[in-house]
Amino acid sequence: MIVVRTIAEARAALRSLPRPLGFTPTMGALHEGHLSLVDAARSCCASVAGSVFVNPTQFGQGEDFGAYPRDEARDFSLLEDRGVDLVFAPSPAEMYPVGFATGVHVSGHLTEAYEGASRPGHFDGMVLVVTKLLHVVQPDVLFLGEKDAQQLAVVGRFVRDLDLPVEVVGVPTVREPDGLAMSSRNAYLTAEHRALAPNLYRALLAGRAAAGGPGGTSKDVVVAATSALLMPAVPHDDAERAAALRGEAPSAAPRFDLDYLAIVDADTFAPQAVLGPRSLLIAAARLGPTRLLDNVTLSASAYPAKDATT
Repeated sequence: MIVVRTIAEARAALRSLPRPLGFTPTMGALHEGHLSLVDAARSCCASVAGSVFVNPTQFGQGEDFGAYPRDEARDFSLLEDRGVDLVFAPSPAEMYPVGFATGVHVSGHLTEAYEGASRPGHFDGMVLVVTKLLHVVQPDVLFLGEKDAQQLAVVGRFVRDLDLPVEVVGVPTVREPDGLAMSSRNAYLTAEHRALAPNLYRALLAGRAAAGGPGGTSKDVVVAATSALLMPAVPHDDAERAAALRGEAPSAAPRFDLDYLAIVDADTFAPQAVLGPRSLLIAAARLGPTRLLDNVTLSASAYPAKDATT
């Protein structure tokens, strides 16, 4: 596997790779979710490039840029084992040299609600770095995870708006055996919070089950079925902890600090009052200091095979 640190090195090395070229941008701290993107790229592209770059512009004030997990040697080993041909691992100074003064902004509801409202400036920083990476790597296909569904929609929007010559492919969420969506930030969960964390996905599944009822189901029914299982805070005694480990909802105080819960169109992230074929049930919630993000589709015909607990 070729490792390059500068834009000039990346462009020179990429010229020798066979096409089509698939690309999987990451911030490192890799897990099977990231590696599923590599597998998807490997399955349909002659060459695969990846990037490992903890992008400072998409972290807001008070967020975890300094604490974000980093293990470059492990990341490189995992990428090489999965067949990545080249990894671009620049420094912040390489990407944003002294005097850097340009931004990229996607306007409107797509970037202003949900993650955009909860993390001001996040999407501007993400769009900026993805735009730069696409210009450096110039891939034929870009692979992104469906867990970060709003990010996927934002990237799809700016790629279309700017006529960038790349296909954007979403890859289904990879989950732990108990259903928790894989995320680098899961490493922040305490043992107690880790036992509770899968209940976010279980709550989303309860909402999806409510959406499958006879006749038209209102969004309020779906949201109510989901939020009923998302009660903030953690269990306080041994009986409640045992119930949580069994996946049962305790009768005591709430467990999750819910940030948002909504039904949206997967492409525009406009809120939906009437369920349709592109409806997503999305949620973000905190357990202690750890912020969890997840979603499920509400279209029965579009349920991915691996989108289920085991």
